[in-house]
Amino acid sequence: MIPDFNQNGARKANLSDRLTLRGLRVFIALEETQSVADAALKLGLSKSSVSQHITTLEQSIGITLFDRKQKPVTLTPAGQTLSQHAHQIIATVSEAETALADFNADSMPVFRFALIDDLDASLTPVIVTALQTKLPRSFIRTFSGRSDQITERIVAREADIAVTASLPADISKFHIQELFREQFVLVVAKGCYQVDEDWQPQLSKLPLVQYSESMPIGQLVITHLKRIQFDVSRRFSFETTRAVIATVAKTGGWTIATPLSILDASRFRDKVDIFPLPFASLSRNIFLISRTNELGTLPLELTKTFRQLLKTELQSELIKIAPNVADKLEIID
Repeated sequence: MIPDFNQNGARKANLSDRLTLRGLRVFIALEETQSVADAALKLGLSKSSVSQHITTLEQSIGITLFDRKQKPVTLTPAGQTLSQHAHQIIATVSEAETALADFNADSMPVFRFALIDDLDASLTPVIVTALQTKLPRSFIRTFSGRSDQITERIVAREADIAVTASLPADISKFHIQELFREQFVLVVAKGCYQVDEDWQPQLSKLPLVQYSESMPIGQLVITHLKRIQFDVSRRFSFETTRAVIATVAKTGGWTIATPLSILDASRFRDKVDIFPLPFASLSRNIFLISRTNELGTLPLELTKTFRQLLKTELQSELIKIAPNVADKLEIID
């Protein structure tokens, strides 16, 4: 009878340490060939190595598994009990090895894709269509949100690929491709700003509508205003681009935004004017991030697809609605 390892914690821990895959494979080979010499030949080992593996296995559980005095070698009752489990374990491991050998990204049952909400309305439907072509057997689950939230998802393994402006703290674990960089632009309520006049007194008279400082983009803008020493009273803050641009239009205010945000709030385009920043430039980079060596060539393929979509879907649209700032969106080749 095999000892009750559940009642002996130390012995159970020792058994789990000694029941190695190599040991179980030697055990099965000896069981099937019923000869130490034949088992050694089958495994490409020496006879002494086979004997040592079996001895170590028997010592680890404190019971004899083979009657090696008989010819051919036969299993003891304890060996017959272990045999049932050993075959199941090795079969499961073999299935796993086969699955991993054949693994590629399109065999993933669920693919989780996260991207910043500035891109959600304009690109999500198009990129999901492209993903369906590349991952025909996967259920595609998408998320959108602030760049810090998207980065948190990839770090926490809640996303397989992320498109974001925020890099993880430890970039050594990730494969990072720069997709594009965009320079911030000035967005002012229609007719409230004259480009040929001094910018500072004009903007000082208008309410600043800002992104919330809890957001990376909000922190970036406020830090930049401090850097250029433009101290202006702040009246409103929001967490979505549409709310920011809509409030600019309604209140006769202004904000600093990105070309992407203009596209995201394009329905308010006829109620605002858009200009290059009249002071020091400010920019941000957008990256496609995946975990290193986990998805094969898929991240690189998606990077190419994304860049192409940015050109055909976003850059061309930006040229239509705001040609004077279209060059502020630079797609990285």
